[in-house]
Amino acid sequence: MAPRKRGGGGRGGLSFIFCCFNSSDHPEITYRLREDFALQAMEPALPMPGSDELDGMFSELVDELDLTEKHREAMFALPAEKKWQIYCSKKKEQEENKSATSWPEFYIDQLNAMAARKTLLALEKEDEEERNKTIESLKTALRTQPMRFVTRFIDLDGLTCILNFLKSMDYETTESQIHTSLIGCIKALMNNSQGRAHVLSHTESINIIAQSLATENIKTKVAVLEIMGAVCLVPGGHKKILEAMLHYQRFACERTRFQTLINDLDRSTGRYRDEVNLKTAIMSFINAVLSQGAGEASLEFRIHLRYEFLMLGIQPVIDKLRSHDNSTLDRHLDYFEMLRNEDELALSKRFESAHIDTKSATQVFDLIRKKMNHTDAYPHFMSVLHHCLLMPHKRSGNTVQYWLLLDRIVQQMVLQNDKGHDPDVTPLENFNVKNVVRMLVNENEVKQWKEQAEKMRKEHHELQQKFEKKERECDAKTQEKEDMMQTLNKMKEKLEKESCEHKNVKQQVAELTARLHELSTRQAAVVPGGPPLTPGPPGGPLPPPPPMPGFGGLCPPPPPPPPGGMMPPPPPPPPGGPPPPLGRPIAGGVPPPPGAPLGSSMKKKNIPQPSNPLKSFNWSKLAENKLEGTVWMEVDDAKVFKILDLEDIEKTFSAYQRQQKELEDDTLGSRKVKELSLIDGRRAQNCNILLSRLKLSNEEIKRAILTMDEQEDLPKDMLEQLLKFVPEKSDVDLLEEHKHELDRMAKPDRFLYEMSRINHYQQRLQSLYFKKKFAERVAEIKPKVEALAKASKDILHSRNLKQLLEVVLAFGNYMNKGQRGNAFGFKVSSLNKIGDTKSSIDKNITLLHYLITILEKKYPKVLLFQGDLQSIPEAAKVNMTELEKDIGNLRSGLKSVESELDYQKKRPQEHGDKFVSVVSQFITVASFSFSDVEDSLTEAKELFLRAVKHFGEDASKMQPDEFFGIFDQFLQSFAEAQQENENMRRRKEEEERRAKLEAQLKEQREKERKNRKAKANGEDDGGEFDDLVSALRSGEVFDKDLSKMKRNRKRINSQNTDSSRERPVTKLNF
Repeated sequence: MAPRKRGGGGRGGLSFIFCCFNSSDHPEITYRLREDFALQAMEPALPMPGSDELDGMFSELVDELDLTEKHREAMFALPAEKKWQIYCSKKKEQEENKSATSWPEFYIDQLNAMAARKTLLALEKEDEEERNKTIESLKTALRTQPMRFVTRFIDLDGLTCILNFLKSMDYETTESQIHTSLIGCIKALMNNSQGRAHVLSHTESINIIAQSLATENIKTKVAVLEIMGAVCLVPGGHKKILEAMLHYQRFACERTRFQTLINDLDRSTGRYRDEVNLKTAIMSFINAVLSQGAGEASLEFRIHLRYEFLMLGIQPVIDKLRSHDNSTLDRHLDYFEMLRNEDELALSKRFESAHIDTKSATQVFDLIRKKMNHTDAYPHFMSVLHHCLLMPHKRSGNTVQYWLLLDRIVQQMVLQNDKGHDPDVTPLENFNVKNVVRMLVNENEVKQWKEQAEKMRKEHHELQQKFEKKERECDAKTQEKEDMMQTLNKMKEKLEKESCEHKNVKQQVAELTARLHELSTRQAAVVPGGPPLTPGPPGGPLPPPPPMPGFGGLCPPPPPPPPGGMMPPPPPPPPGGPPPPLGRPIAGGVPPPPGAPLGSSMKKKNIPQPSNPLKSFNWSKLAENKLEGTVWMEVDDAKVFKILDLEDIEKTFSAYQRQQKELEDDTLGSRKVKELSLIDGRRAQNCNILLSRLKLSNEEIKRAILTMDEQEDLPKDMLEQLLKFVPEKSDVDLLEEHKHELDRMAKPDRFLYEMSRINHYQQRLQSLYFKKKFAERVAEIKPKVEALAKASKDILHSRNLKQLLEVVLAFGNYMNKGQRGNAFGFKVSSLNKIGDTKSSIDKNITLLHYLITILEKKYPKVLLFQGDLQSIPEAAKVNMTELEKDIGNLRSGLKSVESELDYQKKRPQEHGDKFVSVVSQFITVASFSFSDVEDSLTEAKELFLRAVKHFGEDASKMQPDEFFGIFDQFLQSFAEAQQENENMRRRKEEEERRAKLEAQLKEQREKERKNRKAKANGEDDGGEFDDLVSALRSGEVFDKDLSKMKRNRKRINSQNTDSSRERPVTKLNF
């Protein structure tokens, strides 16, 4: 194999030939052979074969060495004796390395085992050295073993094993020599063309390598930076590095990209050699990022990336680095500054060599304004500035994100190429500048698209509203159907149960009747002359007994009951019946109110009438029968009418409201449109707001109320608001007086007038609202009842709770003396006082903590009592008073709806009125559901009383929220104390582990110090990738560009007679 030249030697230069990254060929890095290239003399032990056979054998050997084409030609040009010597030497090495460690499987198994262990803390010193030795052995094997070893390692996914190890390392491993050796393995793998292609094609490899920059180990950092800098030089690698740095920004929570690098560049480690190596690696990486990839041809991209470094403060750091006085480092610093000067000179030529300070916002703005002035783009430039004034400027909140978005958009406009590709990975995704510009060319087309989209959006919104309406209807019908089926099933079960009970009762009645007849017969036989008793029909009322002896004829027998049993009394007339029609007397008349004078009423007043309707004055009239002896008998308002300016009152309080303001110019002569508003202004305004939210006409609202809202047009919240705007009697009377002016009425007035014409409008609306809210109210009550019943059952049947109370009773009797001790039980409220007793040894430990410890050791099953009482928290929220109030509201609501149903049944039905049919069906289902809830509540109450008595509490005073609240509080305290016990246990274990770790860390640091000292000079021979890294480290990669820039600087300096201490050729200063 051709010898490799180490980086940093006296090499005259490197020539790089890269193949396309996306092609099937592997990226190659080639270099010139040394002029003093010579092969070491060796004596073959076997006789040399023939020429053809030797060429075949030698060709296989060269294929395994993975040489470039130039090196292959050099190898094949060697004489036959040299070929045979090389072949024998390699075969001898292969024979000597036939142990297990020469196979990739061995190393992969070792890597997986080490990754599974993750931490170094529990390792002995010898174990850690053995791990490091194994990884170093793998690094050597990847460099020196034949090509089939690397191919096999790749096929077995050895790279993924290394990457997984890097991802899973703990802090101690990250800072150890093992981390450095793992990075060395990746570097050795990339010395091979197949290995390099495999690493670059892996989706996560570069990102995971970049994560290693978080280590404090300087050697590891230098190795990572050298790999990443060399990858920048490989086709396709530059963008991967930018992606990796963006990934590292998220991984390390950096404010901006490259922040860690600049921090490390400015930080002093106190060790000159390590510090210079790290800073040289960082500068070589920065120069590679700036000058390679898109930066080779794009001035904009170089300025864009360099600005990131300048904003992080790299220039003052570079000035400080000059004090290190290191030639290699100075070479990289020179390259950075010279490349910057070249770019600034090129940029200044675009602005006619204008000299400005780009740190000054004023100078930058003036330069751009001069460039844009008198161009078509100037108005848009001013528009951008005006809108920037309107952007948020506060320091708090998300203000900076708006400016970041603007910054990203401008960056992408500058950097994105014609194909829509972005050389950097930070700008916005899916933002194609060329496509956006193309769209802006034809704004009319865009406007048409917007109008069409708006039209389609409106259509979609309308269709969506219709769909939601139909969906609500379907849901309501489905829910009604499910409730009906559920009710029918329950009614069927109840009917079967009651039929069975009725049959049993009927049988018992028949038996009792027969027995009574037998007794009557015996009595008739004993008392002669008595009439025999005739048995009544089975199931009917029993006949009255005969009169007792000695009282015959004095007391008549009670009258027999009417046929068919006792009938209930007739129901009272429904409340809120319909008022009698205007102008028609009520049948039978109405008696005058008490205290009213009989005969004719008081003389009617002569009140002047206004020419136009006026706004109403909402007062409460005093009844005529209450005027006697009051001040009102002494006043006469007729005299006031003569003094008042009635025309002014009529003008000021007219019911006609102007729709539009009067114009001062009388020449327009336009007649003002007037509206008639009779109800109170605020009430009318609120009603108008409600109607605008409903978005239904008066006819649609009327139809929805008559049909009991079959189409689900009226949501529950709207019904609740409608109930606030039920027409009052005064409103109805006033509207009836002006019904001939209906067309001129305001919208709220017309609505109230139309609703007042619906028979029993308020009762219908209340019934509809109750119907819609019934299922919701039942659904709110049921969980409370179920929680009450379940919690009562759980607390009655929990054996673990019983055992816990037994242990607590034992504790209390043991700890208490005198009258407080020798107890047979205790109140449940005492459970929450267990935590009040503190330990005399440790004030943080209470009796509750100690009790839990005892239960864990002696009664582990008792700790399961928390699972037995899972329903307690819900039951603790149940307030019996509120629950019974909710039940009472449901009961009264059902009665009101039933009363209205009875009233509607007695009157003729209008066309489209479905109140009777809908409400009859609802009452059937709701009555049964309510009965079911009532029965469940009764059962829950009984269970609760049993539970209270079970624990010896007073059932008349204890409420569910108080009783179950005691247990709920105890459960919470128990869980908190249990967690505190666990935390104390963990703290104790952590303290013991920390003490052990401190001893191990001390030993480990000593071991690392010895390892670093031992391996300071032990570097392996390099390969192709190593040569590239060495050239990058020494700055040879930038020799050609550096020489060119130096020549340009000399030429410009000779033209410029001015001498200054500023950097040369700095037209645009950042």
